[in-house]
Amino acid sequence: MRRLSHLLCGLSAVALLTAAAPAMAEMAAAPAAATTTATAGNAFTYQDMIPANRLGDPQVSPDGAWVVYSVTRTDVDANRRSSSLFIQSLKGDGEAKRLPISDGGANTARWGADGSLYFLSSRGGSSQVWVSKDKGETATAVTNLPTDVNAYRVNAQGTAIAVSLAVYPDAENLAASVARAASEAERKSTGKVYDRMFVRHWDTWNDHTQNHLFVVGLGANAGDPVWVTKGFDGDTPSKPFGDESEFTFAPDGQSLIFSAREAGRSEPWSTDFDLYSVATNAPGQLTNLTESNPAWDTGPVFSPDGQTLAYRAMARPGFEADKFNIFLRDMQSGTVRQIAANWDRSADSLQWSKDGNSLFVVAGDVGNTKLFQIDTRNGSVVPLTGEGHVGAVQQTDSGFVLSIDSLSRPSELYTKTFRGREMPIQITNVNPQLDAKQFGEFEQFNFPGWNNETVHGYVIKPVNYVEGQKYPVAFIIHGGPQSSMGNSWSFRWNAQTYAGAGYAVVMIDFHGSTGYGQAFTDSISQHWGDRPLEDLQKGWAFAQQKYDFLDGNNACALGASYGGYMINWIAGNWSDEFKCLVNHDGVFDTFGMGFATEELWFTEWENGGTPWENPEGYQRFNPANHVAKWKTPMMVIQGDLDFRIPTAQPLSAFTALQRQGIESRFVMFPDENHWVLKPANSMQWHNEVFGWLEQHLNK
Repeated sequence: MRRLSHLLCGLSAVALLTAAAPAMAEMAAAPAAATTTATAGNAFTYQDMIPANRLGDPQVSPDGAWVVYSVTRTDVDANRRSSSLFIQSLKGDGEAKRLPISDGGANTARWGADGSLYFLSSRGGSSQVWVSKDKGETATAVTNLPTDVNAYRVNAQGTAIAVSLAVYPDAENLAASVARAASEAERKSTGKVYDRMFVRHWDTWNDHTQNHLFVVGLGANAGDPVWVTKGFDGDTPSKPFGDESEFTFAPDGQSLIFSAREAGRSEPWSTDFDLYSVATNAPGQLTNLTESNPAWDTGPVFSPDGQTLAYRAMARPGFEADKFNIFLRDMQSGTVRQIAANWDRSADSLQWSKDGNSLFVVAGDVGNTKLFQIDTRNGSVVPLTGEGHVGAVQQTDSGFVLSIDSLSRPSELYTKTFRGREMPIQITNVNPQLDAKQFGEFEQFNFPGWNNETVHGYVIKPVNYVEGQKYPVAFIIHGGPQSSMGNSWSFRWNAQTYAGAGYAVVMIDFHGSTGYGQAFTDSISQHWGDRPLEDLQKGWAFAQQKYDFLDGNNACALGASYGGYMINWIAGNWSDEFKCLVNHDGVFDTFGMGFATEELWFTEWENGGTPWENPEGYQRFNPANHVAKWKTPMMVIQGDLDFRIPTAQPLSAFTALQRQGIESRFVMFPDENHWVLKPANSMQWHNEVFGWLEQHLNK
């Protein structure tokens, strides 16, 4: 589903692949590859993708001289991943260096105002905050709490740190919460008792704890942690995906602003996250700053002078794919105003310029994810980047450090000035082994879709493409459904792995996709089976007419989550088009889904109410009602820990196939959720999927 399952990311702009910094030799080695299905030894395949290194979380030092970032290495043979921190000069002198503090495990590095480097590590047996005063050479513990630190922020003065801890909200204090957890662990019986939902979320059963904020003094201010959100019934930040972007210190360090949703009994069908203020010396005295908005408020960031709070807010309660608008709150008067109200894009993140006159905003835009500059005085919007997917932004004195990925390259770091016309300059190369690999050429196209409105898509040529030849096609359908098959990289659904195996690829951003304006995104709600199917049909026909190398009689359709739903829908409503189908964690019975999923706001918005209020809305585009027309061979894949789309949904699809004697295969991972994350499981997933394509498509 949309917010938690961006299932298909995209492609890379060749122009962004500029000269790289020297390779990190220790990161270059990859585990031995499995047997390849590629058509050429130099083609990029999934055996290259799975062990590829993953760069993330760049952080620029206060003096602008250094950037620290994480690199995660995958050991397929050992079935594990390990992360290290690297530091690199931004002055053009010296290669990237792995920080010695990585030896004990280190992640979530953050610079203090004085140049100290804080990070999380479990080297002492639990996740705690550590600090290095010598740029990652050595470190000492900052916290010694009796439970794991999930997220943290250090105040500007360096005198206190806010930490997010999972605690029992009704416990008297932190010690009592820890004692209860120990008692629960020793209990011989295994029954779980609930009086309200959530009983489970994403891939974990509710253990009755919530994330709450504590403030710990540093140095001379050290003392017992202060439970500042004591008495609040909700997660701060929310489980299971909340992080420090949902809370921040005020510049004077005297208060915290955080985004949270009250639990109560409405949590599974509510998207009413509010911004709260709490003084660091007055535990439990919370002030709701956005109570008047019944929808989602999040991402608080203070202006450099501390007088203005910027945040993102949706307008429609119950709709997780609504547009995130940008608001500014004067902290003295309480006055709130919206900026760039006419800009028809949804803000993914906000960052103030150092002069306080602009906000730098990341947002999806017609298949790419760009960095924009918005003037806070007049609301004017200027794009600063072009093709590709901007994943993270850090400011320097002269511009930015950006992580950028694309359809043909995983994330690397780039520098760029404030001027929009200048191309980013690549400064890292954490995957030098990919430099010699061949990727399929790709192109964005558009066509008249549903209601004669413009719809975009991508086509990718197979590696070693030969003019005049026709190629089998992987027709990939994105999940969400409010997401995009854009110009970005994915380690789960990577279009280039299909191109490397000799397939052409077609992907359509059907009505409901993001980055094309909110009306386009809205158009899929209560229309899962008609408008997007029409776009897919028209886009497929258009692509075959425009690109004569596509063998339309030799194609397989694949999709996950909503994409898996669409595979089920295609099986009964477009049954003669494809030679095979692949359905990963797809919705089979929309009516049953309305009772089985954990985030009820999603099904209720998408189907126009609850199943008992609007049963017709759930049955109108229900794949289960069309199984009698199924005939195409289908592979069904499921993670048994997927509580978003529970196992009964894909298992029912497999049952419908088997009972009718249709060629089918069921692949179940008992230890995976909505995504397949473990390296060995990912390898098996790809072996199964590509084996299914090899079995049914002619090459």
